Amino acid sequence: MGIGFLGNFSLKCGAVASSIAHDSHNLIVAGDNDTDMMLAGNTVRKNKGGLAFVVDGQVVAELALPVAGLMSTESAESVAAKMQALNDALKAHGVAEDIGIFMTLAFVSLPVIPKLRLNTYGIIDVAQQKVVPAVLIRDNKILPETDPNGPSPATEQFVPTLRSEPHQEKN
Repeated sequence: MGIGFLGNFSLKCGAVASSIAHDSHNLIVAGDNDTDMMLAGNTVRKNKGGLAFVVDGQVVAELALPVAGLMSTESAESVAAKMQALNDALKAHGVAEDIGIFMTLAFVSLPVIPKLRLNTYGIIDVAQQKVVPAVLIRDNKILPETDPNGPSPATEQFVPTLRSEPHQEKN
């Protein structure tokens, strides 16, 4: 399991999960708390692939993609309606309307695009083809990425951070 810190990701609360994660199409999850991240990931697993958005322990919207985790067996109209529900829910929770959050998430994991990417090994420096350790700096001390004391927002920073360039939806 790869762990990294994602900056410039417009999600304000909750968690999103997707089985569309180029090129390997492994499960990728992003969020602001472990509980919602776990539920979002497990929702995608339950659906045998797809997309999910969770806030405060509740699945707000989901789209099952049971064919290889990439395609649906439902009609195009049904899939479009569920995708619209996902985007509407994300917008209602503060994600900008012109940001394709699932597209952004899909490409954060694409390890052939330059700069930093996230895959099952963790954060990858694509140019150097090396794993970059995810570290937490608290009170000017580097801590392991799995700190048992939890976050301390006033005194911590995350380094390195993947700086996603959010995918802008084209109209």
